[in-house]
Amino acid sequence: MDTTANQELRIDTLSDNSGMFGHPSGLSTLFFTEFWERFSYYGMRSILVLYMTATVEQGGLGFDVKTAATLYGTYTMWVYLTGLPGGLAADRLLGAKLAVLLGGVVIVFGHISMVFHSLTFFYGGLTLIAIGTGLLKPNISTMVGSLYSEDDPRRDSGFSLFYMGINIGALLAPLSVGYLAQGESFKRFLVSMGFNPATSWHWGFGAAAVGMTLGLIVYLRNRKRLESVGNRTTRQQKKEERAVASTPLTSTDWKRIGAIFVFFLFTILFWAAYEQKGASLNLFARDLVRTEVFGMRFPSSWLQSCTPAFVILLAPFFSYLWVRLGTRQPSSPVKFTLGLVFIGLAYCLLVPAAWMTGQGRISPLWLVGLYFLEVIGEMCLSPVGLSTVSKLAPVKLVGIMMGVWFLAAAFGNKLAGYLSTFFVVNNPTQLVKLYGGIAVGLLISAGILALLTPRVKKLMGSVN
Repeated sequence: MDTTANQELRIDTLSDNSGMFGHPSGLSTLFFTEFWERFSYYGMRSILVLYMTATVEQGGLGFDVKTAATLYGTYTMWVYLTGLPGGLAADRLLGAKLAVLLGGVVIVFGHISMVFHSLTFFYGGLTLIAIGTGLLKPNISTMVGSLYSEDDPRRDSGFSLFYMGINIGALLAPLSVGYLAQGESFKRFLVSMGFNPATSWHWGFGAAAVGMTLGLIVYLRNRKRLESVGNRTTRQQKKEERAVASTPLTSTDWKRIGAIFVFFLFTILFWAAYEQKGASLNLFARDLVRTEVFGMRFPSSWLQSCTPAFVILLAPFFSYLWVRLGTRQPSSPVKFTLGLVFIGLAYCLLVPAAWMTGQGRISPLWLVGLYFLEVIGEMCLSPVGLSTVSKLAPVKLVGIMMGVWFLAAAFGNKLAGYLSTFFVVNNPTQLVKLYGGIAVGLLISAGILALLTPRVKKLMGSVN
């Protein structure tokens, strides 16, 4: 694209302030599309392991913990892995706009498949959701970035609003889907209407399908707001990309790639612990926690809303903190180390809680405290990691390096499923070993990264 075209695009972008909070009009469309997509994903995920391990009489699949946890880890791994071919398909063939639409449609059919009590439909549904998420998730973020020119001062704020939409969807999803799947009052309502209460799980899966359908409706009704973004790559753009790709990597580039690889390894460990909430901690909440407040029972899946609630509360604080500290803020390796320390401390908190389960169900505040510390760790590592990778990656490898970054989440989810296979409901000693082992592993990893920090900073060069 020539200089004149770039200037025109910048002027057009800056002049579009007709959307939410003075942002481009397309942001609200993408905000609500992603809100509903995350509602459907986190809603289904909040009951997935519970459904798999519920007895057949309870309407579940009757899987043992090991089978359910392994399948959970494999499914969530593929949700992230499919983002690589999904992004490639958008770049080379479909364009981000069409990829998001097709991804949403595939996700809807995936959730609808899970409404039916059949192993064939169940496995088919998980497969469709993973494929659809791979098409939608990376490309809708690309479209958000395309709403702004690179020097638009509203760019970071726009991504912050978009991230808020993700977490609001994740907050409301377990409350809604969890109530339909586990709520005693809803089961009584089903009985009064002549339905089998054991079908409540499938009402939850149906709610996830409705959520993604609403997201598609928002996306299609407001597609005119997105006319200038997410289109297929032009021949000229492909030519420019090939020119960039032919540029050889320098020694500085290779050193920075080495730093990314170090972060990659430690990030796998972080996500392996963080994603326990969908697997072993989900079972822990159902079987070992008093799920009641002031004498009123609530679905155990509701506890999964704690994490996005804390993200919404703490994200503005951390954003302000890093800006306030300015050049005095910790380097990226130090922030990563702090992330590992806080999530390690979170699992230290669970060690006495696990031991106390030998005397009966424990207070939900133990899990609330764990999720609070986890989110502090997340604020130190996750957004910082994305920013650091984008700064360290050579120009011609930015897309690939971002894909590699999400591979860490994929492998972390798979490892989370594996660790969850060691969950045993009536064995406090085994639970202490499981969660104590996770805590010790994380704190040792934090210590190793702290020792490596001078070397990593040297690899990073001028990037902080």
